[in-house]
Amino acid sequence: MTKFKIYYFLLFIPLIISCSILKNNNSHIADKKATRKTRILYDNLFKLLDKGIMFGHQDDLAYGVEWKYEKDRSDIKDVTGDYPAVYGWDIGGLEKDSPNNIDGVPFDKMKNWITEIYNRGGVNTISWHMDNPYTGKNSWDTTPNSLASILPNGEKHQLYITWLDKAADFFNSLKGKGGKKIPILYRPFHELTGNWFWWCKNNGSPKEFKELWKFTIDYWRNTKKVHNLIIVYNTADFMTKEDFMEYYPGNDLVDMLSFDNYIYKNPTEDSTYVKNCQRQLQIMNEIAKENHKIPAFAETGYEGIPYENFWTETLLNAIGNYKISYVLVWRNHGWQEKENKMHYYAPYKGQASEKDFIKFYNLDKTLFQKEVSKINLYKK
Repeated sequence: MTKFKIYYFLLFIPLIISCSILKNNNSHIADKKATRKTRILYDNLFKLLDKGIMFGHQDDLAYGVEWKYEKDRSDIKDVTGDYPAVYGWDIGGLEKDSPNNIDGVPFDKMKNWITEIYNRGGVNTISWHMDNPYTGKNSWDTTPNSLASILPNGEKHQLYITWLDKAADFFNSLKGKGGKKIPILYRPFHELTGNWFWWCKNNGSPKEFKELWKFTIDYWRNTKKVHNLIIVYNTADFMTKEDFMEYYPGNDLVDMLSFDNYIYKNPTEDSTYVKNCQRQLQIMNEIAKENHKIPAFAETGYEGIPYENFWTETLLNAIGNYKISYVLVWRNHGWQEKENKMHYYAPYKGQASEKDFIKFYNLDKTLFQKEVSKINLYKK
């Protein structure tokens, strides 16, 4: 190569490098230092909106109705022969060094399941029913000033930092094949528009909540180097766009939008659930398009599923034609001794809605594990 050619080749090296960097960082994910796998998953979730809705189930691999910790078992798999596409977990209890989470799931087993799910192409989402740091009681203790107590200069701020450290260590320890960190859809302070948790809107102003959210995410990103989280903003009920956005911390701190809504009345006699979901989805999807975020239905379900056609009629009618990333139903705990009742939200073999759920599974628009594994959400 002549000196002339070498000179021009060297001139183009910075351009080549900068183009490569731009190519690797053109994701709309809020964390600009997000791991490569996390960016890829986020971008692929956007693309998947045009294909269908992933089905999710809380604690799916941990236990089901009348079973617990059985290898490769799942109530969803018992019914359909396939696993969900999305798996929900909760890290409540991590803050007090408990070996088990709030629902009795051992954290060591949870980490193994999260890894197994990632390795086969599934998606993990995590919430945190953390104790009230102000009183030491549980998440449902709404003592005034609880939220304010953990803000910078608050009396429980340093305690809160130790909790964030433990969660950061947990997130950073989640690694799949090749030692790469596993991307997680994380829902901070979920159901924030409710009034039942210490972090809900009844216990803090929008300014305080946004400050807490920003501190939490910035601390993890900048101090603890946690870069494998896709951050999911999650509300309970809301009536208007203003309600949904009142506590919104900003586009640089959020990747996905979602809400939780459960059904409590017989859908053949009461259409409130369907109407409310349609209203909320319309509002949320409008906001998602304006802010280039991914919408999702983060929690729902009908305890005991007494209506046989819940899946293909009620739930599908509630979602309508709106494009959402996933819909997740709550856990299949089984018999609750204290409450003296069954507590489950997904069908199991022989359950009344089993046949309808199989119809739901076979729809083109519903996506389960086998389909997302073929798509490979962790590959460009």
